[in-house]
This record gives sequence, structure tokens and C-alpha cells, in this order.
Amino acid sequence: MKIIDAHFHFCDWEKFNEIAVAAGHINSEKHLRQAYADNGIVHGIVMGNKTLSLSDHIYPNFMSYCIGLDSTIFNTKDIAYQVALVEEHLKRKTCVGIKLYPGYNHFYVYEDFLHPFYELARKYSKPVAVHTGLTATSDALLKYSHPLTLDEAAVKYPDVQFVMCHMGNPFLQDAVTVLEKNSNVAADLSGLLEGKIHDFSAFFQKKHGYLQMLDNWLAYLDCYDRIMFGTDWPLANLGDYIIFTKNIIPKEYWDNVFFKNANTIYKLGCK
Repeated sequence: MKIIDAHFHFCDWEKFNEIAVAAGHINSEKHLRQAYADNGIVHGIVMGNKTLSLSDHIYPNFMSYCIGLDSTIFNTKDIAYQVALVEEHLKRKTCVGIKLYPGYNHFYVYEDFLHPFYELARKYSKPVAVHTGLTATSDALLKYSHPLTLDEAAVKYPDVQFVMCHMGNPFLQDAVTVLEKNSNVAADLSGLLEGKIHDFSAFFQKKHGYLQMLDNWLAYLDCYDRIMFGTDWPLANLGDYIIFTKNIIPKEYWDNVFFKNANTIYKLGCK
């Protein structure tokens, strides 16, 4: 089975090195290339965490990327300049979308100042991926990353493809409501695991209630053509994430969730 990792991070930050080790990995291109090969992952989509400079986003041939408006570089006072830089990225074949970090940047995804970015997404027919749900830092604000905020953006821009990163976890009921209502919203399943799982039996027993809820909401949504596999690497172990995902997705939809959906939504052209 071929797999596309629809959401991971590729950055030489020191904190990523530590996170990778905790997940049983090494934060390096060589290690990731081998780990992908070992697990049948043929392509990955980087969620950008660097500057908007074109030279900061040169990736190996098994990667594409979404240009990220990360909290470390995003500046609402200089939108025109940043829009121009983002457009230069979207002109590239390897840049397959835009990534927004509303919880970290303290804005709602439906605010008017984002209109030029959505116009670019429409112009180049590339998705806008949005961090939703729980955040990694305590100074972020959940009211901005709640999945319900995507509803207004999806209605305001019906011809823009949105990707609800992390499926709004742990606000699963609200996330599924937004997905069910808005056909221009897809979701990735990244960020639901952390570290290395050493005993899956114990893990599944401990997390039974959560996993049952996740499984139930996915079954209720019954829209496996808009759900994508993603790992949030280096946060979690790749092999563990595949096992985890197989346990919440019915086997008849594995090919969609693990490969076809990301290939279609992000227009990757993977064979």
C-alpha cells in the first residue's frame, strides 16, 4: 500500500531534534527518507515553519510543501509584502498550498485581512491548510483555532479548498459538523499521537473511550474521500501512526485515506 504523509514538519530547530528522538526517530533528511521508505510512504507534505524566503523552502524530491504563515514571521501590518512573497511560492509546482496558524497568531480565519491570501489560493487552485484544535504552546488561544471558525471561512470562500489540520482535535464533534456541512473542507488526521508507543495493547485499552469516539464520529461523517493520513512528524513515530490510523479507518477506505485523497486534494500527481 502506497502512503502519502499529508502533514509533517521538516525543520532543523533544536526542539524538533528532541521531539524526534522521543518518537524513535532522528530529525534529518537521511533518516526521514529511510523511515518513509521502510513504511511505504512515497511522498510527504511539509507544513512550513520557516521564513517566506524562497531559498528557505528547497526540499528533497519526495516532499512538497505548504508555505506557512508561522507565528515567528507573520505580520498583519505588512500584508501586501507577505502576499507578494506567498504568490511567488504558489507559482512553484512544489508548493501545493498555504498553511495558516490562527491559534498561534491570534486571528480568526474569516477575517478580512486574509482575503488576498484566499484570492491567491483561488487563483492558483491550491488548498489552504489551517491548524485547528489544541495548540503546542500555552500562549496560543484556542478560540482562534477552534474548528467552528472554519465554517464561516468555508462559506465566505466556497471555491477555496480548506484542510482542517488535526481534525480539530479534541473538538471532534464540532469538527465533524463543519466537515459535514461544508464540502470544500477536508481534514487530516495528524497530531493525534505523540512520541513512541511501546505497548499497543495497553495504549488501546487506556485510550479506548477516545478512540471509540473518534471512530464513531468518522463513521457518522461517512466521508472518507475528504480524510487524509498525516503524522505531524517528528511528533510521532511513523510506524505507530500507520497502525493507529488503520484502527480507526475501515479497511475498504485505506487506499483513499492513506493515498488517494491527499494526491487529489493537493494535486500532487503521485503515481
